[in-house]
Amino acid sequence: MSRRYDCSDPMERTRGIAEAVSAVRRGELIVLPTDTVYGIAADAFTAPAVSALLDAKGRGREMPPPVLVGSVRAATALVEDLGTYGQDLIDEFWPGALTLVCRANPNLMWDLGETKGTVAVRMPMHELAVELLKETGPLAVSSANLSGRPAARAAEDAEKMLGDSVSVYLDGGASGHAGPSTIVDLTGAVPRLLRAGAVPEHRIRAVVGMLLTDEDERDEHDEPETAGQDESGEVTVDAEPAEAVSAVDLAKPSLTKGESSEAPDVAAEPVPGAAGPAETVSGAVPEPASDESADAGVKPSLTKDEKRA
Repeated sequence: MSRRYDCSDPMERTRGIAEAVSAVRRGELIVLPTDTVYGIAADAFTAPAVSALLDAKGRGREMPPPVLVGSVRAATALVEDLGTYGQDLIDEFWPGALTLVCRANPNLMWDLGETKGTVAVRMPMHELAVELLKETGPLAVSSANLSGRPAARAAEDAEKMLGDSVSVYLDGGASGHAGPSTIVDLTGAVPRLLRAGAVPEHRIRAVVGMLLTDEDERDEHDEPETAGQDESGEVTVDAEPAEAVSAVDLAKPSLTKGESSEAPDVAAEPVPGAAGPAETVSGAVPEPASDESADAGVKPSLTKDEKRA
């Protein structure tokens, strides 16, 4: 039988987090708020729990969930290599609504589904979620909804769809109204935008310079005789928890870290291998539209050193 905890009450919050941690360690499912939408979560290293998560949503192994982490250090332990731009993107946008798809650490004993050796990973900008993640360790997270249904923006909405398949619901109030997390694939030589989302494309370009999009890929198909076109880096992303699924302006806008951005309306959820989540966030952290809309949580005030803690 599932239990829902009102985290606006300090006592309920403490009790709810403790119950959620215990449930995760038992291999059960929980629902938690994120900075995008509500996510359904399981221990990323307990294969039966990840399978139960996919079953609860009505999805198959071809749509592996993203992985949410509570620190940069936890994220780097999950990936083989952040590539040329991974650390810069983390420094600029984490915690926040940016999911990074990387080659997964081959030594990890986990099974997120058909990830093709990748993991979609994100550190959410939500105080309660980060507090929980620091207790549980990495969680496989996808949007808390049945596949094909709108992502849940309230714990009550998630409970109506998922019912007793989830042991603990952490009610953090209504989620935000921004888009799902932006998903960037770092497994190739040049970063590729897999899904546009809460972090605008021009801000990603300001950090990485060149960014491939779906439009670039279509242009390549229009010129089949062009040599050197490599499409082997294609990844499957689960709409994040939500998160997400899964995209050229050559000018680099001069943006400062504190500059705010407007989140475009985007559908969402699948993410590749491994890593929503949220967006949707494990393996492939992507999924189809509306699997990871972003919730406007309050960004934990973390310094760079704290992020890496």
